[in-house]
Amino acid sequence: MSKAHPPELRKFMDKRLTLKLNGGRQVTGILRGFDPFMNLVVDESFEEFKDKSKVSIGMVVIRGNSIIMLEALDRI
Repeated sequence: MSKAHPPELRKFMDKRLTLKLNGGRQVTGILRGFDPFMNLVVDESFEEFKDKSKVSIGMVVIRGNSIIMLEALDRI
């Protein structure tokens, strides 16, 4: 089994991100941590729905294989 290499996410630490997830979900929050499998810890997060409503979900761990796209909202 090959060894996982850490993703290059250091420059995104403590920045606001939008994550598009499988199943059509979208989460926005501040990146607080990650691991070699791209599992992310996102703080002060909320889920955005297609009707533009938002629900606060606090601090969450998002599994790396469910992430489709990552977008930085703050200047890097």
